[in-house]
Amino acid sequence: MKPRLYFDTSVFGGVFDEEFEEISLLLFEKVKLGEIVCVYSDLSVAELKNAPEKVRVFFQSLPPEKMELVSVTEEAFLLADMYIQEKVVGKTSLDDCRHIAIATIHKADYLVSWNFKHIVNVFRIRGYNAVNLKHGYAQLDIRSPREIVNDEN
Repeated sequence: MKPRLYFDTSVFGGVFDEEFEEISLLLFEKVKLGEIVCVYSDLSVAELKNAPEKVRVFFQSLPPEKMELVSVTEEAFLLADMYIQEKVVGKTSLDDCRHIAIATIHKADYLVSWNFKHIVNVFRIRGYNAVNLKHGYAQLDIRSPREIVNDEN
């Protein structure tokens, strides 16, 4: 079975960021080749509405058959609130928490993000997973696109 990777919104924008462009394009090549499934949520769709047009056009150009749309649920809202209550991150990071909760609830194999401050951060990851375990959820493996692309199986 192909790995299901939840992409937060930063990954789509990474295609047009000088620092992240090369790795982001390699990651999306893996999607296009069918090596991985790009899981994204209606939260990402909402966030992309405010993104630059070139990011929206890129997102819309991705092959729908290689993508999986998942929904934000009430359960995800509650789990995201628990991350805030447990002080993994502050209230201003609520949407980041929602991405993590969505990926957790929909059992993504990985969450992929370029957000090193609030998501791809060893101390934050430990906090998110402590909350997940405390409330009966599985741990979530959180990585940067660089770690996924450079992982030679």
